[in-house]
Amino acid sequence: MTTARTRLPVLRSADTHCPYCALQCGMRLEEDADGTVTAAPRGGGMCKKGWTSPELLDHPERITAPLLHGEPVSWDTALDHVADRIRRIQAEHGKDAVGVFGGGGLTNEKVYQLGKWSRLALGTKHIDYNGRFCMSSAAGALNRSFGVDRGLPFPAEDLKDAEVVVLVGANPAETMPPFMRFLTNAELVVVDPRRTATAEAAQLHLQPVPGTDLALANGLLHIAIEQGYLDHEYIAAHTTGFDEVRQTVAGYWPAFVERITGVSVPDLYATARLMAGRRTAILTARGSEQHAKGVDTVTAWINLALALGLPGRPSSGYGCLTGQGNGQGGREHGQKADQLPGYRMITDPAAREHVASVWGVDPEILPGAGVSAVELLRKCGDEVKMLFVLGSNPVVSAPRATRIADRLKDLDCLVSFDFVMSETARLAEVVLPVAQWAEEDGTMTNLEGRVIRRRSLRPAPDGVRTDLWIMKELAARLDAPGTYSTDPEAIFEELGRASAGGKADYSGISYERLEERTFQWPVPNPDHEGTPRMFADFKFATPDGRARFVAVDHRHPAERRDSVYPLYLTTGRILTQYQSGAQTRRIGSLDGEQFLQIHPDTAVRHGIADGDLVRVTSRRGSYTAPARLSVDIRPDTVFSPFHFPGAANANAAVSDVLDPISRMPEFKVCAVKIALAPKP
Repeated sequence: MTTARTRLPVLRSADTHCPYCALQCGMRLEEDADGTVTAAPRGGGMCKKGWTSPELLDHPERITAPLLHGEPVSWDTALDHVADRIRRIQAEHGKDAVGVFGGGGLTNEKVYQLGKWSRLALGTKHIDYNGRFCMSSAAGALNRSFGVDRGLPFPAEDLKDAEVVVLVGANPAETMPPFMRFLTNAELVVVDPRRTATAEAAQLHLQPVPGTDLALANGLLHIAIEQGYLDHEYIAAHTTGFDEVRQTVAGYWPAFVERITGVSVPDLYATARLMAGRRTAILTARGSEQHAKGVDTVTAWINLALALGLPGRPSSGYGCLTGQGNGQGGREHGQKADQLPGYRMITDPAAREHVASVWGVDPEILPGAGVSAVELLRKCGDEVKMLFVLGSNPVVSAPRATRIADRLKDLDCLVSFDFVMSETARLAEVVLPVAQWAEEDGTMTNLEGRVIRRRSLRPAPDGVRTDLWIMKELAARLDAPGTYSTDPEAIFEELGRASAGGKADYSGISYERLEERTFQWPVPNPDHEGTPRMFADFKFATPDGRARFVAVDHRHPAERRDSVYPLYLTTGRILTQYQSGAQTRRIGSLDGEQFLQIHPDTAVRHGIADGDLVRVTSRRGSYTAPARLSVDIRPDTVFSPFHFPGAANANAAVSDVLDPISRMPEFKVCAVKIALAPKP
């Protein structure tokens, strides 16, 4: 029998935010006299992951000394070794032989300094990050249609007054449960091949064939035109390009769309009718974005929103549900291959000159654009001989994961910044232990473009350093140009100057101002109150101020089902786990294991019973998972979460075909076959 623990007096506390998803729920941390840390919600709710997150701080598997070839060494030994490896590899193979792979969970300060450090201290063009796996397709569509990429261009609170919310490839009831409080007043339409926990709450659930969301959106626009639901005044006053879109969607008559998507004609009409003339918000997430046509798919939904006159109107419009904790800020300030701080493009001479002036260097020394995340990982062992990995675990999270692990093994040197031995860290020549979220200050930018303070509760354990400190120490050993700081506030002030005048302008935000409140960018001066609602005046961030309709056509997935691979595999997250699982799999109360969701009719055809171990095989690889029979999934589709490593890693099977604009891999649909796994 267990008894409740008596709580000791609080030694210290901090108001901060959850270390997981982009909702960034407010959290109050308290440490009592015996060192036990607890979390409680602040100003809202938290899911189970947030409540249990303090367990990671004192986890027995934390790394507290640098590791060289698996053995503990001093910081000087580790950093001298890394610096020597950089010099030798670049002397033999050139500056671009060293690459950097960042993460969407790093603070804005880390992201900013990482981009600067990579381009100045390392002098490499090869830097990108795991946000390419998150919402890069939505970013590409937002930039193309609106001229600016902010996931939610309005506060999430506005959704409480929406009459209809259409969730496309989104399952917030499991991926960010506290978000559901914003949806309680709206009629929900959920577009998902599975009947998820979110779909259970919906008035209408559309269950399309994976990879057909673009055709679905075009079909809904066809019906909106046919039924007279368009806002012609809005289209004429605030947009361009509609005529070409009208011609394109003329071919998407309802019966044709039903054949492509599997969504019935009556449901198509019901959805269009539900959205018309009402406060409607269309929100996409990874289910619609992680495709080789993800940018075009999101564009089709934006086209529908524009045709109905939604963007800029109260509690209406289009938005994207960002996934990672700093997925928004993580792509704004320099760790993307083609970007500089403030969402400036690295190929723009004016942008290069501005940022170089802040950094105190000649713009000519800045490298050009590198390649996307998947392409960078593919180069490992060939053009890229040494790789730094920060805040990411691509051995589990990357598409075609087994091949990626092999590429990392081919490197001359892999350096991992981590606080536990993730699957990627286990392959590293050097592992550098870094502080966790409750042990350092910084800022994050949540799914609303809201800049928030992350406050430290206590120092990191002895032997652990911050990412900022490591970058500064290595820069000094390399006699690098530029200056590097360990003070997050000083870095944020510099970030503000570097972002000034850019699309994501933080120049009017300071730590002092963030003590009082949060700000949604752009915030172009210290007197500015922020921009909670973009496009409220129906002015878009395009040269002429008008939103762009862009005609897009349905394309089949890179792989279609056939007689050898007769099923579609789609992947996603589950309630108790997060991303690659390196953190959440270490918390015992966050139960969860790999499974294969399969329709009972499909299981019967393959001789599979509930609980049987099944091997799932694609043209790239395979994994095993116990069968979980459910009528909540289409008979032509199977589903597995992607949090689990090794033989259970679903990302070993998924496709690594890339979207031509965003370079997003096609995680969400590939052709597979299934069979009972051989008994050991």
